[in-house]
Amino acid sequence: MIDFFIKVKQQKAKNLPFVLYRKPNNIKLIGFFQNNDHLYFAENFEETGFVFAPFDGSQMILIPRNQSVKWETLITSSKENEDSDFIDSEDIQAKEDFEMLVQKGIDAIAKGTLKKVVLSRKEIVGLSNFDLVSIFEKLIQNYPTAFCYCWFHPKIGLWMGATPERLLKANTNTFYTMSLAGTQKLQGNKEVVWEKKEIEEQQFVTDFILDNLKELTSEVSVSSPYTAQAGTLAHIKTDIEGVINDNSSLKEVVSVLHPTPAVCGLPKEVAKNFILEHEGYDREYYTGFLGELNKEGFNKGEIKSDLYVNLRCMQIKDNQAHLYVGCGITKDSIPEKEWRESVNKSMTMKKILDLK
Repeated sequence: MIDFFIKVKQQKAKNLPFVLYRKPNNIKLIGFFQNNDHLYFAENFEETGFVFAPFDGSQMILIPRNQSVKWETLITSSKENEDSDFIDSEDIQAKEDFEMLVQKGIDAIAKGTLKKVVLSRKEIVGLSNFDLVSIFEKLIQNYPTAFCYCWFHPKIGLWMGATPERLLKANTNTFYTMSLAGTQKLQGNKEVVWEKKEIEEQQFVTDFILDNLKELTSEVSVSSPYTAQAGTLAHIKTDIEGVINDNSSLKEVVSVLHPTPAVCGLPKEVAKNFILEHEGYDREYYTGFLGELNKEGFNKGEIKSDLYVNLRCMQIKDNQAHLYVGCGITKDSIPEKEWRESVNKSMTMKKILDLK
């Protein structure tokens, strides 16, 4: 690992693009180190490399495999305590602003404009002596079940995250995706009980995925909803898999899925417009997606893509961390509870930065 992180520091010192990532429940750390500072884009999803796409779907940046050096190393485990609690000093103005935003969402749902909308906020915190390598090491040690990444391009910026949600895994013509929604903080060994609002919210996501993929896929199978753990948080999850039709493309499937109701809402376009009009800031790559595009598999002719939703993430710039968190709003939402959920989610990154 030492040589791997020396390479990372050298690449950053040269101001050249790179990505580091570790898949869920895996001990392999992978890095792509681009050999120039050009901005490449994934335009037809037939490219090979690592894709980094924003919420609004435009400017899907690619670190191309054929323009990069690939490094791999195994992670030595020194797992830190995932259960430590932080006491966060509450920003009263931010709380009032977010609760007002949530109430606007609830009102729009009550009018019948929306069924669900995912509303988010950005929190900016100061950093002192930020060290990319040590922070990323903490990230992968603390969140072994998440997709952890560090992505840098001098023309875009530095992003890091630990996301629990896969957008799509495709292997030649088969696919796997998930429906993830609902959030609560784990309480030791206490059984997780879900309220009606959270169960309905997650079912919205499942129904959307199934309904919108039916023209592009076949032989679809769906699991029963179950509780999945992500760090100190629990979510409701449903697994969905099947076959992509011969006359359908990976790009079509991704465009149907992204943005999912888990990060946008329903109806999709109405929810997206509501977000762009009312959130008051640019999400950029938060709630976008990222991951491997058209990687060759072990078997001859096998092509794999593995894409994740960019949740629980932060952007680092000007000695500050920009933290992004959001909540799914339905007719049964309570603004105060949604604020508390957003605070719980912000702890994923604050713990890594030692912000208490």
